[in-house]
Amino acid sequence: MTSNFPRQTLSRPAYKKLATTSFLILLVFVAGLFPAFAGSSFYGKVTEVKSANAVIFNYGAGQYPITLVGVDVPREGPITKQAKAFITELVLGKNVRMRFQGRLENGNIRARLFTDDPKIGIKDVSVELVRAGLARQPKGFDFKYGHLAKAEKEARDAGRGLWATGQSQ
Repeated sequence: MTSNFPRQTLSRPAYKKLATTSFLILLVFVAGLFPAFAGSSFYGKVTEVKSANAVIFNYGAGQYPITLVGVDVPREGPITKQAKAFITELVLGKNVRMRFQGRLENGNIRARLFTDDPKIGIKDVSVELVRAGLARQPKGFDFKYGHLAKAEKEARDAGRGLWATGQSQ
């Protein structure tokens, strides 16, 4: 049985356009199937606090060592201990969102960490650490809207942590 409809063929430019469009649609579809790989944010829990700026982040299928972006914490002294206790209270065993920023030479992930707590709301952990006066803003570094600079100024003005009277720096 033959068809009475004329057979149409696509011109070479039309074929390329159709192939490109089909490929892009397929790519978007596949990215939608794997949202963890399509974006830069992961949700999970902090299972261990190694230091004031290093935690272990468990996302369910595995875990990552995370180094917080945007904080310069003293290496030793009372502020170091206070900073670790502050981070422990803020995130240990709690739901958080990790926003990937890059990798360090040792393979650890550099990331921003956000609380996901119904009581305290969503907070940037690095900004909260600086606001408490337990860390400094790294020289020449800030987030898009200057949150670290504002937090550090607030801590300095209030004389908290590193800027407390008589506190060794």
